[in-house]
Amino acid sequence: MSALAYTLAVFILATAVATALFRDVLSVIIVFGAYSLGMAILYTFLLAPDVAMTEAAIGAGVTTLLLLLTIARTTRPPSDQLVERVHVPAVVVVSAFVLVVCMTVLPEMYTLGDPSAPVWSNPDVTQHYIENTYEDTKIHNAVSAVLAAYRGFDTFGEAVVVFAAGVSTLLVLKREVFA
Repeated sequence: MSALAYTLAVFILATAVATALFRDVLSVIIVFGAYSLGMAILYTFLLAPDVAMTEAAIGAGVTTLLLLLTIARTTRPPSDQLVERVHVPAVVVVSAFVLVVCMTVLPEMYTLGDPSAPVWSNPDVTQHYIENTYEDTKIHNAVSAVLAAYRGFDTFGEAVVVFAAGVSTLLVLKREVFA
């Protein structure tokens, strides 16, 4: 793994821990948005642009917007009514566990373009999709064929999530404009 991947992993873990530790809701929402952007960058780095765009749009964009609108429409209780305790030992234990798992798994991952990676070590699978995509799907573009035909249910699910998030956001924004 490259230094960029390790930096992204540290950033994502730091924002996840900060989200759990911060007491101010606005700070948590901002850090959570940064976490989602970090995940989107990581997905892009791992060559999953469709997942990265969905994470950026839904995780960092729509979710952050809806949470901020929720804060704007609600009142905050006085500080003496807020729960001031954070279970720091539990957060530390869970964070340490996640850190150990990540540091154990990350070195075992294949680097991008590694010829010994499983996807490259079995060229028959890749060659099968390249040769048979048009006959199976009647779609000329191999990437579109995989997304629309071979992964059709997954792609449909992603489209439903993005559509539902967009409609929900428009409904909330419409209420905000006319309220």
